[in-house]
Amino acid sequence: MENKKIIQVDEKVPFSVGIPLSLQHMFAMFGASVFVPMMFHINPSVVLLMNGIGTLIFILITKGKAPAYLGSSFAFLMPAGAVISKLGYSYALGGFIAVGLGLCILSAIIYKFGVKWIDVVLPAAAMGPVVALIGLELANSAASVGLIVPTKDVPVVQTSNVIVFLVTISVAVLGSVLFRKFFAIIPILISIVAGYITAYFTHVIKWADIKAALVTGFFTVPNFQTPRFDITAMITIFPVILVLASEHVGHQLVTGKIVGRDLIKDPGLHRSLFADGISTMFSGFVGSVPTTTYGENIGVMAITKVYSVRVIGGAAIISILASFIGPVSALIQTIPGPVMGGISFLLYGMIAASGIRVMVDAQVNFSKSRNLTLTSIVFLTGLSGVVIPIGEVEFKGMVLACIVGMLLSLLFWAFDKLNLLNDKEQ
Repeated sequence: MENKKIIQVDEKVPFSVGIPLSLQHMFAMFGASVFVPMMFHINPSVVLLMNGIGTLIFILITKGKAPAYLGSSFAFLMPAGAVISKLGYSYALGGFIAVGLGLCILSAIIYKFGVKWIDVVLPAAAMGPVVALIGLELANSAASVGLIVPTKDVPVVQTSNVIVFLVTISVAVLGSVLFRKFFAIIPILISIVAGYITAYFTHVIKWADIKAALVTGFFTVPNFQTPRFDITAMITIFPVILVLASEHVGHQLVTGKIVGRDLIKDPGLHRSLFADGISTMFSGFVGSVPTTTYGENIGVMAITKVYSVRVIGGAAIISILASFIGPVSALIQTIPGPVMGGISFLLYGMIAASGIRVMVDAQVNFSKSRNLTLTSIVFLTGLSGVVIPIGEVEFKGMVLACIVGMLLSLLFWAFDKLNLLNDKEQ
């Protein structure tokens, strides 16, 4: 184990090694995943529970061939927020279930008609920048969570936060290239510990907060809620399915590049999308937020070269246990923003680099004007800040870039079939 450079998807790991590796995955998704329920003003424990269950469902449906951790989806914040303000959270749950059902139906369509259309609507010249944008558009989020840029809530950057952020990311960066043997596969976990200790000594977190977490009641029950259904609420939230489908395809492609397997074909996009939809539906029925494959955990795999589904399954089990054990859940919630931001900063960068790798591996010929134009427009659309609102849903960033890339790709494909393109000889 210690001498292995890569731990593949189907490989087993010893229990003593698997625990820290699983903790690493759980910590990586925690900050972003609990942010969503906090925005909806619900208890994060039910989200930790359903993230874990959703991940196990995903692993089961994909036959353990697609390493992915399911966390809380940010795509629902705007439309669900609008529904909650008017009707209440229970009606938003009905909308979540509708979207999950829609993903299941979409997976059936993909199963029927295959995935060859992906090469037409998203060739490498478009898919590369779309994947890169998954990480790039989250760069500001990592900096904001890390409290190293002024925000609405924290207008002045504190030196202590900067120190914690720098220690965390420095340990992660240096560890990823310098650590050896067992430590080489847990640099994220080590950096979180280093950041947490630094946060204590710089007074970013206080002993009173840690003590309060430790004396929390040992056994807690997540706050379950039941959904209600309203056609207006469902119509308001349903367009998010376009966001989720685009994000899912991007995540599966970049994960496939990292692990060296074509996950779109095996276990198949229809299986992974169906698993995503089922998880979102189950979450809606018990009061949790929708789930989606998580970029943070893709970043962990890129850095550590540990792709084992068993490790991710272990992280899911830990998340489930944490939702019922009060002190564990409370202690995890004391991890300060600068620590999570420092980790996310590196992980999101890894995703962006993976998008560039898509184009390199496909040997995209940028002497052809169609490829140069396609990549340029997709990148600029995603980074420009352009927002197109449709009802309560906003299309922007990676999702808008993906839609624009698909439309342009289809147009160029049609021009190519009609022999109208001017780069045939290039």
